[in-house]
Amino acid sequence: MSGINKVILVGHLGKDPEVRHLEGGVTVASFPLATSETYNKDGKRVEQTEWHNIVLWRGLAEVASKYLQKGKLVYIEGKLRTRSFEDREKIKKYVTEVVAENFTILGRKSDFEHTPVSTENTTPKSETEYLDPTEVSGDLPF
Repeated sequence: MSGINKVILVGHLGKDPEVRHLEGGVTVASFPLATSETYNKDGKRVEQTEWHNIVLWRGLAEVASKYLQKGKLVYIEGKLRTRSFEDREKIKKYVTEVVAENFTILGRKSDFEHTPVSTENTTPKSETEYLDPTEVSGDLPF
């Protein structure tokens, strides 16, 4: 039986995607993703944040460069990859990344509108203000 390498994350982008174009016109985008969980420890609420290195290739990288920005909430599916490289001092380093196979932008519908949103009442009036992750907008190519 073969193994399974599957990662599912829901988190916020730590910064805008960094996009590079490699030889042969291959596009690669990368960004940090923060996932947080809260728990109680000694009667106090504690939040623990993990940072993940996300890498997207080719068409998925191009879509990410157009639609993802720092702070956006996204659902990502992919697989873990560990690679090595030599730093400037010729010391071998290892980095583990999530190579994304697909992603879905999550959030309220108002997050996708270009009109300013009032900061006085940011509480949703109804659950219909939230974007259904399975809904496809005419503007988005995914």
